Amino acid sequence: MILAAGRSERMGAQKLLLPFGTTTLLGRALEAASDFSIVVVVAPALVAHVTARPNLTVIVNGAPERGMAHSLAMADAAIADRGAALAVLLGDTPLVDAALVRRIVAARGDADVAYPVRGGIAGHPVIFGPSVRPELARLAAGDTLRSLRDDPSRRRSEVHIDEEAPYLDVDTPQDLARAHAALARIMEPGARNAPF
Repeated sequence: MILAAGRSERMGAQKLLLPFGTTTLLGRALEAASDFSIVVVVAPALVAHVTARPNLTVIVNGAPERGMAHSLAMADAAIADRGAALAVLLGDTPLVDAALVRRIVAARGDADVAYPVRGGIAGHPVIFGPSVRPELARLAAGDTLRSLRDDPSRRRSEVHIDEEAPYLDVDTPQDLARAHAALARIMEPGARNAPF
């Protein structure tokens, strides 16, 4: 699932429609999840910018002020297979790519939750196993994934990485400039850890 219903208040414009590489921030998230069936939760202004395709479900969150937990619960409710694990991507982490998503999915094994870690700091995407899914609908309004991801009672698989992809999220024009600079470094000939 891709959570893309934020209000972009700090950016001053709908950030997910801003150009990034050969597409937009939202396009990057859709590419990153393209190996799987996708549920994308979008703000009303984004609906017209999501092209229909097989294995894509678009859900409109008309109340983005209710926060990430609301979008997460909406996406979870739309997935009929209650035995499926969920990969949660954020629409504003444009360096996360399909290879990283596959790596974290594969690392989950039978753990309740899996995510990348660098220097002890958890990043994205976060994979939730079926045992965690009932908790998604019970998250408090405005809550984030952290309470479930960091729950010490859950079996966790932490994937240690050196890349910046799981940590660079775009909230401001300065963040977008850093993301563009990181993309340029990655695309240089001979770049290590290229996520694209």
